[in-house]
Amino acid sequence: MAANVDSRPGSPERLSRMIQIPTVSAALADTGLDPFERFISLLEELYPLTHERLTRKRITDLGLLYRWPGSDETADPVVLMAHFDVVPAEPEDGWDVAPFEGRIADGYVHGRGALDDKGPLLVMLEAVENLLAAGFTPARDVYLSLGGNEETYGDAAQAIAQTFRDRQITPWFVLDEGGAVVAAPLPFVRGEAAMIGVGEKGATTIKLSARGAGGHASAPPTLTAVGRVARAVSRVTPAMFPARTPGAVLTMLALFAGRARGPAKLLYRALAASPWLTARLFTLLGGEPAALVRTTVAPTMLSGGSAQNVLPAQAEAAINLRIALGETVPGTLRRIKRRIADRRVKIEVVEGGAPSPESPTDNAQFALIAAAVGVSHPQAMPVPYVMMAATDSRYFHAFTPACYRFAPLAMSAELRASIHGVNERVAITELVRGEQFHRALITAIPASSGASA
Repeated sequence: MAANVDSRPGSPERLSRMIQIPTVSAALADTGLDPFERFISLLEELYPLTHERLTRKRITDLGLLYRWPGSDETADPVVLMAHFDVVPAEPEDGWDVAPFEGRIADGYVHGRGALDDKGPLLVMLEAVENLLAAGFTPARDVYLSLGGNEETYGDAAQAIAQTFRDRQITPWFVLDEGGAVVAAPLPFVRGEAAMIGVGEKGATTIKLSARGAGGHASAPPTLTAVGRVARAVSRVTPAMFPARTPGAVLTMLALFAGRARGPAKLLYRALAASPWLTARLFTLLGGEPAALVRTTVAPTMLSGGSAQNVLPAQAEAAINLRIALGETVPGTLRRIKRRIADRRVKIEVVEGGAPSPESPTDNAQFALIAAAVGVSHPQAMPVPYVMMAATDSRYFHAFTPACYRFAPLAMSAELRASIHGVNERVAITELVRGEQFHRALITAIPASSGASA
């Protein structure tokens, strides 16, 4: 344990400088690697001890893997993850502060990436730098995995995970972005909850395409290529997928029952005790509740034809699916093919992301995260849940039983809506708490003799 660990001042200013570099991975074809190389150089400047005492490997153009040797280098390591790319942002979208200005004002650091994911990246590096300054050595190796193309489903994190597999290294646990500290997480539930993702749905995109004979639109066939694809899209709905309640959702409801009041307490208890009832009710509620218990379907792109009065020779559509825990990509495709029931519609997998297994909550790893929450956000109750979005940790869960997703920052509903939206910002007080979380987590990592998988 490190004694007298002091936190360096200036973390808001450091985050501001990170935000000022527009590492927009979707614009990589236009900007090239220059913004990303400038960001990597900035990390070297801002965190000198980290770059002096940890070894760093560049894995692909956009992947950074740091290794902090522990006192027992034979023990399975810990992997802490973050990404430094961001989604696009334009001032004309309605930002109160220019998205890449990095302005510090009104108790916040403003700008694209403040919450997703440069803020979480910063608090992790702040803790490492502070612990290094205090002469701390972790009980086992700690790896920092930083990716630069998470927002575009890039290969940096995938290549980093493959490096572990090639070396036959199974992390003791992996922690990536994901949940946050939220207030009143469900109706009639009091207090704050630290929502810790113990699983995530599979992000999969399929393309439906069809061809047809061209010609003049004055003599159309019964079904054009556009009509055939449109019919196929209309047949793929969430109702075709079974609803089942993940164990994490049942645990979440049981914990919330303890903080609910009135009839809500009885309702949450009943739902926690009945997976079938929960799946049925959440499906009827629609929206986010329904997304927790079954595969979702989102047609996102549709194209075909060359002129308004010409029969289309081809048409295609893209459908984004978030496959529910317990399902598989092949099983989902079989179900879709049966429902479309049209051999002239070609079905291709553009991105085939399988859902993760559920990581346990009764182990030393989850307890370690919960204890760190008790240091940084003592009023928040650690609660497991299922993420509907995809994170870079998806490349680890295939061979790492303990994968968790949690950003140690308190976020109101309005702040959570700013992620990928406008007016993204992080409270300066949360940068302090986030550093405390990671410092508590790293210093409490047990040696292998005290670990339980």
